[in-house]
Amino acid sequence: MQYQNVKFGIFESRPNRFIANIQQDGESIVCHVKNTGRCGELLIPGAKVAVEESANPKRKTRYDLVSVEKAGRWVNIDSQIPNLIVEQWIASSGFFSEKCQICREKKYGKSRFDLYVQDGERRAFVEVKGVTLEEDGVARFPDAPTLRGIKHLEELIQCLSDGYEAYLIFLIQLKGVHYLEPNWKTHRGFGETLLRAKRAGVKILAYDCQVEPDKIFIDQPVPVVMGGE
Repeated sequence: MQYQNVKFGIFESRPNRFIANIQQDGESIVCHVKNTGRCGELLIPGAKVAVEESANPKRKTRYDLVSVEKAGRWVNIDSQIPNLIVEQWIASSGFFSEKCQICREKKYGKSRFDLYVQDGERRAFVEVKGVTLEEDGVARFPDAPTLRGIKHLEELIQCLSDGYEAYLIFLIQLKGVHYLEPNWKTHRGFGETLLRAKRAGVKILAYDCQVEPDKIFIDQPVPVVMGGE
């Protein structure tokens, strides 16, 4: 994924989850934040950020905040990116053939999964979770309680009993993590449901990304350490 018209600034504040104030060339600018999560360990006053300038003159905000520098490396926080990257990657992943058909936002039960893959007689639902929280080389999800995440896991388990394959892919939007684990401290219920999904047969995968201010792409598989097993 390549961004266009990327510029840099210094993070100042985040008045609400949708906007942030940054300093750019001595001017304070309001940006749209492409992530409604907390990102509290990233969006710290003084942090260097990358923003993409919009070509739409009718927008209320001129820039989208897409990446943050943390400890000398870039972390992509664009929550719209993981689904797109995984969709592009699936056909070359080895899990499905290059001729597989992919559908976005496929409804199943009471949920709408990010991706649905049909590959010959194989049918699979894929849910994608972007991960930006990293602590001491460990990626964790979620960064806040997520009842929606639990619902998706329960529906993935149900998919298996109906003859579908089920995948949960954690896309870690940075490089340099040793493994991923559920954030037991923040939401134990998600961790317990994830563990149950794994035991039921849901394929749980994690991949890190190479990230630069103006680009991001999937790189290497990362171990998923469940804990609580």
